[in-house]
Amino acid sequence: MTYKQIIKDLKNKIYKPIYLLMGEESYYIDNITNYIIDNVLKEDEKAFNMTILYGKDTSVNLVDNVARRYPMMANYNLVIIKEAQNLKNIDKLIYYSQAPSKSTILVLNYKYKTLDKRKKVYKAIKSAGIIFESKKLYANKIPDWINQYLNEKKYSIEPVACNLLTEFLGNDLGKISNELDKLIISLPANTKISSKHIEENIGISKDYNNFELQNALMKKDILKANRIIDYFGKNPRDNPVILTITSLYFFFNKILIYHFLKDKSRQNAASKLKVNPYFLKDYEMASKKYNPKKVVQIISLLREYDLKLKGVGNVSTTGDELLKELIFKIIH
Repeated sequence: MTYKQIIKDLKNKIYKPIYLLMGEESYYIDNITNYIIDNVLKEDEKAFNMTILYGKDTSVNLVDNVARRYPMMANYNLVIIKEAQNLKNIDKLIYYSQAPSKSTILVLNYKYKTLDKRKKVYKAIKSAGIIFESKKLYANKIPDWINQYLNEKKYSIEPVACNLLTEFLGNDLGKISNELDKLIISLPANTKISSKHIEENIGISKDYNNFELQNALMKKDILKANRIIDYFGKNPRDNPVILTITSLYFFFNKILIYHFLKDKSRQNAASKLKVNPYFLKDYEMASKKYNPKKVVQIISLLREYDLKLKGVGNVSTTGDELLKELIFKIIH
C-alpha cells in the first residue's frame, strides 16, 4: 500500500493487526507511526493501552507478551516498537504474526533498512497486516515533492526557489519538511515563495549557492563565479566543497546529455534531463558555451578534483584552493 492509502484507511478507522514500516526514508515511517499514536486511542486511554518499546532495549518475547494483552476500557491495545531494526531474533516474531491479536495494533518502526522479503516472518506479517517500504526519493523528484507538499498547505513556490532548496537540503524529506514548516509559519496563506523568502527565513543565501555558481559558469561570468567561490571559502561549513563538486558533476552531465539529444523539444528534453521545463533554456545556453569535447574534459576534471579533495594526489592544498583551481579550468 502507498503512504496515502495507509493514511486514508487510518483516517477511516480501518486498522490492521500489524504494520511493518521499513526503508531508508524515515519521513513516511515517522508520519504513519505518529498518526497512529495520535489518533487510534483517546488521551485517557493511552495510559493503560499504549506501550512504546525500543528495539535495542527489548526482546521478541516481551513484544509477544505485550501484544497479547487485552485492552482495558478501550477498543485497542497499541504497541509501538521504535528502532525495530535493532530487535534481536526478529524471526521469532513469526509465532505472533501467524495469529495476531485482533484487539492489538502492533507497529514495527523499522528504519533505514528493509526486512528480508524471503523470510517467513516477512510473509507472515504481509499476510496478517500491512508492509510499507519507504524508499529514498531521487534528487530529481524532490522539486515535485516540495511543490506538492506546499500545495497541500495552500502555498506555492517559484522554480528557482524550489531548485535552491533542493540544492541546499538534498533529499532528506524530514529536513525539507521541517524547513518548509518553519518558512510558512511566517508567511500568509497562498504566498508564492521566492528565493528572498528562503534567504530571510531559512538562511540560504539567494546569491551565493551552488545553483548561482552553475548560472555563473553557464554564462562564463568569471567575476560572479569567483565571488561565489570566495564566499564559499569564507563559509565552508554551509558550503562543503564536496557538495559543490557533486552539484557541478550532475549539472555538466545534463549538458552532455542535452548535446546528444536528437529530439530537443521542451517536453522530451525535460523528461530526458529530469528537470523542470523552466530550466531548459539554461541548458540550451550552456550547450552553446561548452561544446561536447569541453564538457567531457570538465567531467574528467570534476572526478580528478573529487579525488584530490579526498587526499588522492594531494597533500596540502585546501578545499577552497582546489575549488578555485577547478573553476578556473572549467571556464578557460
